[in-house]
Amino acid sequence: MSTATFTVTGMTCGHCVSSVQEEVSEVPGVQDVRVELATGLLTVSAAGEVDTEAVRAAVVEAGYQLA
Repeated sequence: MSTATFTVTGMTCGHCVSSVQEEVSEVPGVQDVRVELATGLLTVSAAGEVDTEAVRAAVVEAGYQLA
């Protein structure tokens, strides 16, 4: 199991957090997603290696960007 931390830009509310969590949780292999609105931190835990590009694509799909 591995964990990676990213910074998401553009989130302003709880709905933003939910959107990011939902999209990232659909990335294959992802087991846990935590998003902190105040800091923009996104922590992803996966069964194997965290696929950074898949996480980036999921964040973009939710309407936000990785810093």
